Amino acid sequence: MLRQPNILWIITTQWRAPAAAYKGDSNARTPWLDGLVSESTDYTQAVTPHPLGPQARAALLTGRLCPENGVSSYWDQLPLKTRTIANALEDRGYITAFFGKWHLAKRRKDAPFVGEEHAKMIVPPERRGGFEFWEGFESGFLINDPWLHGTRLLEPRLFKGYQADVLVQRAAEWMKIKHSRPVFCVISMESPHPPYHAPTPNVTKLNPSEIRLNPNVPRGGEFEEKVRTEIAGYYAHIEAADRSIGKLITETDLTNTVLVFSSVHGDMHGAHGLFRKGWPYEESVRVPFVVKDFRSKKGKAIDDAPVSLVDLPQMSLAWAEGREWKCGQDDALISMPVASGIPLQCDRAWRGFRTAKHKFILNADGRPWLYFDLERDPFELTNLVGDTERLEEIERLRWKLNPH
Repeated sequence: MLRQPNILWIITTQWRAPAAAYKGDSNARTPWLDGLVSESTDYTQAVTPHPLGPQARAALLTGRLCPENGVSSYWDQLPLKTRTIANALEDRGYITAFFGKWHLAKRRKDAPFVGEEHAKMIVPPERRGGFEFWEGFESGFLINDPWLHGTRLLEPRLFKGYQADVLVQRAAEWMKIKHSRPVFCVISMESPHPPYHAPTPNVTKLNPSEIRLNPNVPRGGEFEEKVRTEIAGYYAHIEAADRSIGKLITETDLTNTVLVFSSVHGDMHGAHGLFRKGWPYEESVRVPFVVKDFRSKKGKAIDDAPVSLVDLPQMSLAWAEGREWKCGQDDALISMPVASGIPLQCDRAWRGFRTAKHKFILNADGRPWLYFDLERDPFELTNLVGDTERLEEIERLRWKLNPH
């Protein structure tokens, strides 16, 4: 029997699926990811099941959709004794470790989103998802100079430097230890999350006037100026995070490793006149999803299956057990169980599904909200819900999601 592989997840935050040079994005400078994907499987239709941080992370760790996994709203904690992928892989002989942003513990609603108060909040050991080793922070969006605590840091400690660089360095040091068991390691970066104006050491921002905007971004005035300024910072953080990933690849022995690169959700960046996440549009729900098996000599492969982050635990168990994993679904379910109530985020609960060709979304009360032909209309400019010639088709889709 082949030796069990080490499994490494690199999970970013707010990284949209097309935002990389290998996807043809002229705004992006991602040489390390470009090189990685040239020898990987690129799941080109991958989505997040829930385009908001805590819900997406809960699904990612448990392999179960919200609210079934116990997390419904932005403020919910991952319930105590919830079984996660860390527990499942430990049962299969793995030593497990987590580095970085957690975002599934108790948070103070009256504390500022950005700053040390959330960044220094202690995540107690019983709230760390069953990971044997844990070193991270609850939230706080300190893209530079993060505070870390955990297994070997009983109190929060300040680490100077770009957050992604710090996490990669700490994780690489841990991975270099001679472990007696195969390793499952998660590196959870906040980049390229706001604040987009945060410094990006040794990275030069693009000129906002030269940013290429998609056709679904309204043009003109202060709105377009805001979008361009924001996106310039966003792509600077993408380049900085790409560099951090390159440092990990070059300084860590990955010869017996399956590496996954993805993101918990995207960001609207002005598309349809909207910002941030929680929305069912492509910019919010589509995520990069790249798998590199360093044991294999195979080159680049494209897989257009409707893969979701909620599938990643089962994929990882298959790798641990030496099995082949295949996507067994025709579409990917996507939803926001509860409206977040946070400024700029989606203002409602919704549920639906996505395929490579179509996306269909219901409001919480079961009324159709959005229906897009993604093949003909990739930027979702025409909502087909109001098309009277499609009433029977829309009713069939509604019944598929709500067969009552």
